[in-house]
Amino acid sequence: MTSTVFETATPDPIAYLDRVAATDLGRSYKRRMLDELDIHPGQTVLDLGCGPGTDLASLAEAVTGTGTVIGVDRDPAAVDTARERTADRRTVTVRLGDIHDLPLPDHAADRARTDRVLQHVADPAQALREFHRVLRPGGRLVMGEPDWDTLAVDHPDSDLSRAYTRFVTDKVVRNARIGRQLPRLAAEAGFAVPAVVPITPVFRDALEADKILGLERTTQRAVAAGHLTEEGARRWLDHLSTGPFLAAVTFYIVVAES
Repeated sequence: MTSTVFETATPDPIAYLDRVAATDLGRSYKRRMLDELDIHPGQTVLDLGCGPGTDLASLAEAVTGTGTVIGVDRDPAAVDTARERTADRRTVTVRLGDIHDLPLPDHAADRARTDRVLQHVADPAQALREFHRVLRPGGRLVMGEPDWDTLAVDHPDSDLSRAYTRFVTDKVVRNARIGRQLPRLAAEAGFAVPAVVPITPVFRDALEADKILGLERTTQRAVAAGHLTEEGARRWLDHLSTGPFLAAVTFYIVVAES
């Protein structure tokens, strides 16, 4: 089943986040999220689930020296890395904390963002209630999440494509359909939702897609779980690695106001 071109080892989580942020897709959607935040100098901005601090510098530049940026993450290793990367920025602090129970007082911030975090958390609705609590009235939250149920990978055997997407949606990602659910969940948490921006990247290069999708690693898991046979997995990977390649998945940027 093993191909000769795709990545088989699971990358380090921090290295993976850095990798995605460095792609054209990563730079593009992050810039759009920053634009939608509409940050003004002097504001307090939260990066909720900040990871290794990938976006803290751009937020700090937006608030200028008169503002404050607070990153929150539950992973101690990510928090340590984020602190190291922003050590020279006096307007930035990074805190260890759970977004289900933020270590922040009520109405503490003007802006907040979360980027590909809610697909993984135990209770997105609770997280959104926390986001609403810590934002000031009139504050703005911008969230970016994929909808993995929209993942489409071309293959001559459409049953294999459907089985692969179904495995990703049902078994790999905890909240795989969060992209489409965000506007409803935000409204239920007390937000107004003035804008939903769909972004659908199309991958034509299998190796570039693999850097984000982990095609072979996911296929191996699907075989182990009984969602694909060894023979089916071999045909799946053989075509993806040698034939014309196309894959797409829709990513939603949701703007919410408190």
